[in-house]
Amino acid sequence: MAISHSPRPSANPLGGVHSKYPGPHALISPDKSLTWWRRILPVIASHRFAFIASISLSLVSLVFQTLVPNMLNDAIDNGLIRHTGNLHRTVIEILIVGVLAGITGIISRHYVYRTAYNVEADLRALMYNHLTWLSFSFYDRVQSGQLISRSNSDIRSVQMYSTFAPLILVQSFIGVLAFGFMLSINAPLALIAMCIMPLLYFIGIKMRRVLFPISWILQARLAEVATIVDENVNGVRVVKSFAQEGAEVNRLADAAERVAWGYVKDAEIRGVWGPWVQSLPQLGLALVLFFGGWMVLQGTLEIGAILAFNAYLLMLQAPFMMLGQLVMMGQRAKASAERIFEVLDETPEVVERPGVFDLLDVAGKIDFNHVRFAYANGAEILHDFDAHIEPGETVAIVGRTGSGKSTVARLLTRFYDVSDGSVQIDGHDVRDVTLQTLRDTVGVVLDDPFLFSISIRDNIAYGLPDASIEDITAAAMASNAHEFIVKLPEGYDTVVGERGYTLSGGQRQRISIARTLLVNPPILILDDATSAIDVHVEAGIYSELTKLLTKRTTIVIAHRISTIALASRVILLDEGRVIATGTHEQLLATSPLYSEVLAQTTSDAS
Repeated sequence: MAISHSPRPSANPLGGVHSKYPGPHALISPDKSLTWWRRILPVIASHRFAFIASISLSLVSLVFQTLVPNMLNDAIDNGLIRHTGNLHRTVIEILIVGVLAGITGIISRHYVYRTAYNVEADLRALMYNHLTWLSFSFYDRVQSGQLISRSNSDIRSVQMYSTFAPLILVQSFIGVLAFGFMLSINAPLALIAMCIMPLLYFIGIKMRRVLFPISWILQARLAEVATIVDENVNGVRVVKSFAQEGAEVNRLADAAERVAWGYVKDAEIRGVWGPWVQSLPQLGLALVLFFGGWMVLQGTLEIGAILAFNAYLLMLQAPFMMLGQLVMMGQRAKASAERIFEVLDETPEVVERPGVFDLLDVAGKIDFNHVRFAYANGAEILHDFDAHIEPGETVAIVGRTGSGKSTVARLLTRFYDVSDGSVQIDGHDVRDVTLQTLRDTVGVVLDDPFLFSISIRDNIAYGLPDASIEDITAAAMASNAHEFIVKLPEGYDTVVGERGYTLSGGQRQRISIARTLLVNPPILILDDATSAIDVHVEAGIYSELTKLLTKRTTIVIAHRISTIALASRVILLDEGRVIATGTHEQLLATSPLYSEVLAQTTSDAS
């Protein structure tokens, strides 16, 4: 059975499953001079209908609520004391107003939660899309736990504040309405009731200043815990093999204690300032009872007005409590937003130039023209690397560890850009072609294959989700993986464990080879792709690969002599330069360094 060589169909990254989520309709503002909430605003504005509906209905509900105490004042004074009003009708009116307030409040909450979770989904999508856009150099210096924390808890903090803060502010508008009714009832008493407002404003400003630093520290330390957990889950085999479970538990405990310290400081700040925000309205209530009672005794105020004032002051307590919570949420959201922006403001180093074109009908000629390259945090790896590979040729790159062999593969796929010189395919600089077609053209099989926690069938078809089972099976046969796959409990439908660790290293490498062969790239890079495979199994793989390699240009980054045997020519690399080139036999006869490298790798393998 042969692998199909028909053109690749457009791949659905979800494997034929189409998401109902349409994706974010807006991006955050790129203007770094704006405040954090103004940068988030375009995302919220993309859901403006639901957001405006929630705010409007919340306002209507609050208006209905503030009508009730005034209606109660009228009922007591006119219905019970003066007997000039219809008490029965007033009670029915109060019930109707209460029902309307409840209905509008329920609908408002529906829309606000809808907006909140849509905004959260958009922020997560924006973060993930940006992470997929960033270059490998970014991942070389950033811990995965930090990214997980910023994509989860930090986004949740920003979402909660961005969507609920306007609603809380609208609900706080009840204070304005209540104050208006209080003025209409008795202006001096209303001014007495609101005399605490300047003090509340001062306390709110003080809370904001002391909460922000601890909020930033707390989010950073939560990210540290996420990093440790992520490393221990992914590196559990290393931890157990060195019996370091106790040391890792201690490391996590230390990080958890630092988080606990942050939460304690946060609670202490809330404990000091929160009661002031929540209790000062009670002082206003006491002043109303004292001065209002005196006015009633003097005959300048009715009893119904006292009851109405008490009701309005009780209404004011909830907004004051919300404002205190809003300050706390705001400082945590600000800290979280700045951590998110640190990622979203990153720009990739590898980008497509203006005027790029698709790389089509590839013959497979490869030219490395006097290439120089250095990683961001290290010395120069390649020094004037100059090599040329003809279409259909299989070339092995051999050298000591650290000589730059794998770097050559990363530059050809444009995982990194050269510092100087150029890398060309069929005479086209790889920086002048689209990344999509470049990486469709160059297939890479790495020495440490990564498998997803999905079925073996889906792992092999990862680059071509619509591939038929016949093509998948043919690719598995070419990589000598079919025999062990069919012996698994569910065959090709067997789900592998995380990172494929339920399989042996050699089995993972064979599936990785099959995954690359299935997409049928015209250029193939085998980066020590059979290092974990038994020599006898490796021979069977090479028997199949030899038939396939005649149809494509292949670079074999090799350590074993059996791997080098696949190549018609060998390039000897040392300290980032081409030292010699020729057949395996020629280099054995003419290059002492080549013999030394082979002897070293053979010794290491044994």
